[in-house]
Amino acid sequence: MPLTRYGIREWGLATVVAVPLILLFVLPDWYPFPGWILAVPVAVGWFAVAAFFRDPIRRIPRGLDAGTMLAPADGVISAIEHVDAHEATDGKPAVVLRIFLSVLNVHINRAPCACTVQGMIYRKGRFLNAQTEESAKVNESNVILLSFPDGERFGMRQVSGMIARCIVCPLQEGETLEQGQRWGMIKFGSTTELILPRPDRVDVRIAVGDKVRGGRTIMAVLPPAGD
Repeated sequence: MPLTRYGIREWGLATVVAVPLILLFVLPDWYPFPGWILAVPVAVGWFAVAAFFRDPIRRIPRGLDAGTMLAPADGVISAIEHVDAHEATDGKPAVVLRIFLSVLNVHINRAPCACTVQGMIYRKGRFLNAQTEESAKVNESNVILLSFPDGERFGMRQVSGMIARCIVCPLQEGETLEQGQRWGMIKFGSTTELILPRPDRVDVRIAVGDKVRGGRTIMAVLPPAGD
């Protein structure tokens, strides 16, 4: 299973620590008990770290209808909210599709559609449990301001959790993304939101409690402006 470069510090350090320890426990023959008894917990710990930073190869659906939005992350739909105004949509009404990511989910973020990065708004905050409704309002977050090819604005939002305290977003203003392209992650449990304009035109294809896969699950369809 490929591992993401976004976690090279963590899984790299785990490897540097685990390999010598496993060899130390397995190679000597003077232990009064089998060395694998000590080696197994170390190996399990390494696999746990590596599993969190796994980056599975995904076949992105092709030939989708215009305006199809793929899930920007793996996880469970925790909320679908309609708001009167949102900064990601230039202060206009929006629908917010929220995904909760547990520590067992793949944590790579992906682009829901072809788009261009217009900017980012990072806010410091608290680190409440990402499963609570309040966490989406007060936790550390990063809003990625995006635009469709026709210039209409939408966004994605990374929200940290109680354990997740490292938002990774290497995007730059003006950068273009393809549908399903990897673009960042949040380490150790978090929330990712997809924020779409014209909520009255958004055909939401998921419901609260549904499991979604980043770059694979169709979350919504928003016809291009003017259609």
